[in-house]
Amino acid sequence: MPAETVTVQLGNRSYPVRIGAAMRHEALAKARQRVDAGQKCAAITSPSVAAAQRDFVQELSRLMPVLVTAQDGETAKSGAELGRIWDFLASNGIARDGAVFAFGGGVIGDLAGFAAASYLRGIDFYQIPTTLLAMVDSSVGGKTGINLVAGKNLVGSFHQPTAVWADTDLLETLPPREFAAGMAEVIKHGLIADADLFGLLEQNAPLCWNHALLPSVIRRCVEIKAAVVAGDERETSAQGGRALLNLGHTFGHAVEATAGYGTYLHGEAVAIGLVMAANLSADLKHCTSAQAESVEAVIRAHQLPTRLRSALPIDKMLATMRRDKKVRGGKLRFVLQDGIGTASTADDVPEELAIRALERGGASR
Repeated sequence: MPAETVTVQLGNRSYPVRIGAAMRHEALAKARQRVDAGQKCAAITSPSVAAAQRDFVQELSRLMPVLVTAQDGETAKSGAELGRIWDFLASNGIARDGAVFAFGGGVIGDLAGFAAASYLRGIDFYQIPTTLLAMVDSSVGGKTGINLVAGKNLVGSFHQPTAVWADTDLLETLPPREFAAGMAEVIKHGLIADADLFGLLEQNAPLCWNHALLPSVIRRCVEIKAAVVAGDERETSAQGGRALLNLGHTFGHAVEATAGYGTYLHGEAVAIGLVMAANLSADLKHCTSAQAESVEAVIRAHQLPTRLRSALPIDKMLATMRRDKKVRGGKLRFVLQDGIGTASTADDVPEELAIRALERGGASR
């Protein structure tokens, strides 16, 4: 199918998300245009992406210096790696009219985006996502940041990309486990905003990288996220708004931090968190038990975990959840699914029900 464009509407900071095959060549053309205009640029990628997409990385390197992070995965989102990128940009003379090209998954997008947001008080950056998760979620919306020992994404900023190119051809080399992890965010989009999308996932599980429906599924997820971001860019709405995109994430981030970053892929932790959130929503009568069971079934059908592989201590998970960015006035704030296709935020959830959801997911006291 021909390439499609979804525009994230943010006034004079609006930007296109281009979706389709061979989109990385459009990104390369933009890089060449900027370099030819005398604007120094730099690219950031990861070891696994540099190995899987060697030819494209070589093309980038003919135009600009390329930094490969010291490691793959969430552990790369560190202060040490951020400092390494700042030094790299400075040593290569990247000026305020320059730009950073993030070529990788969500980790690279978050890390390179935060580097661009903070270097010289902010320079342009572009996203070339290489994972399904990044294409449908993290490359859109301008959230950038790094992790602390205390929790995930506790340091960062909002810094919108100048453009995003979601090249579906890049998914061919994505490991099956990583592809499945991206499906967790796709399922989430259906749960918060589109019952028809959730139904499509029920009927066509599991999707694969070259499934005929995948480009339209990616586009629908980007449309949903773009609309939410346009309405609540900095997640300041008292109710709902951008926080709805965090369905399953309060639990999921606690899984990642408590188990140790890298034990679970982000999408795997979110999948477990979606099941916990569905059970919590059913206990609070926001959805039926049957709907919570359908969430678990769809997640399992897309080859994702529905509970912890080994028990994690509830007290440590709760401690992480209390440091979550959505906490307001010291109260845990959850996103609950209201049936299928809508969601809401709640800060009056009894702690014992949150504990029950954790226990059902395999956590222990």
